[in-house]
Amino acid sequence: MPENTGSRIGGQKRRWFELEVDKGGWELKRIIPREEYCIGCRLCEIHCIVQHSKSRDIIKAFKREKRPLKRVEVEERGHVSFALQCRHCDEAPCITACLSGAMHRDAMSGAVVHDPERCVGCWTCILVCPYGAVRPDGAEKKVVGKCDLCPDLEVPACVANCPNEALVLVEE
Repeated sequence: MPENTGSRIGGQKRRWFELEVDKGGWELKRIIPREEYCIGCRLCEIHCIVQHSKSRDIIKAFKREKRPLKRVEVEERGHVSFALQCRHCDEAPCITACLSGAMHRDAMSGAVVHDPERCVGCWTCILVCPYGAVRPDGAEKKVVGKCDLCPDLEVPACVANCPNEALVLVEE
């Protein structure tokens, strides 16, 4: 069972941004957006939806199935656009705020992941995410959705299919 990061370290109460994180020996993968290369084509959104659909077929995903939540969102303002998704923070406030332990750090990859079976739908993770990357999942009603770094793929679908390399996968 995953452990939720507590709010007390060494007997002292700490705020979420003061918590120390044990990286457990893994190299965390993160997707970094490069707004100078993003043209707002939204292919990252499309490939994210297809990757998380039941069939993983673009026509079925958009026309015949209940469309899954896109875990990446392209933000645009004027000539500036960039993809917004979970940054898998070292000191993730969503993990600290999660009342049920549904939001936790994967022991193998170090990614911040969400367990919909444990989620109670309080949405505190949505409130505390500094990037606005955790969203209500309309398809699943009470639960949230966020980037999971496409665990079945070597490179996440949004990164692999970005025509301008505006999304880059880095290991830290």
